[in-house]
Amino acid sequence: MSLAHRIIPCLDTDGKRVVKGVNFVGLRDAGDPVALAARYNSEGADELVVLDIAASRDHRPTFLETIRCVAAELAIPLTAGGGIRTLEDGRAVVRAGADKVTVNTAAVERPELISELSREFGAQAVVVAIDAKRAGDRWDVMVRGGRESTSLDAIKWASIAVAGGAGEILLTSVDRDGTQSGFDISLTAAISRAVTVPVIASGGAKSPEHFVEVFENGLADAALAASIFHDGVQSIRMLKKFLAARGIEVRLPC
Repeated sequence: MSLAHRIIPCLDTDGKRVVKGVNFVGLRDAGDPVALAARYNSEGADELVVLDIAASRDHRPTFLETIRCVAAELAIPLTAGGGIRTLEDGRAVVRAGADKVTVNTAAVERPELISELSREFGAQAVVVAIDAKRAGDRWDVMVRGGRESTSLDAIKWASIAVAGGAGEILLTSVDRDGTQSGFDISLTAAISRAVTVPVIASGGAKSPEHFVEVFENGLADAALAASIFHDGVQSIRMLKKFLAARGIEVRLPC
């Protein structure tokens, strides 16, 4: 039997509040991270991701107190990141309550960080986040909160990250982020075919059909969304029932 597909809410934080924008800009307040974490835990989310989206840009440490408070509300795995630049940063996040750490900008700048984290915590606990933006017939890796292009090919970088010890790829389409126009299926499928680890699709979700499409055609192992859950556009419980009815293997909440 195939592994169940995971539904993962994401809390993008800027300081102590959850924020959300469109194409990584125009951020608005979206609520209290602790309250949202408790809600998603009870609704049947499979995991939760908490990101300090301003940490790399502002050179601010990951907001560890937020991680501690969120972790206290959860009975599901927690992935946390933002501004993790060293092994000690990763240790601090794990000590605060995270089950997995995610790295982005710092890993692009120094790929050895992936291997260091993987040796310390195991590959299953290392998630490399890739923010990808279409550039002609390819996708470029973007860093510093999606604001700066590296001109690095996203498919090539995903393969390098996995070879270095990443156990999972968190793939966000910068073009689709916050647009609610659907996941970037071409991007997700290209990355999924290129690596041997689970791929979490992110950016653009709105309707239940978008999730069906990314699981069936994008080959994603998990799907992440933010604003549709924060704003009540979709309930995780009802979304999972819809997916199950369409033949998508999911863990149904009690």
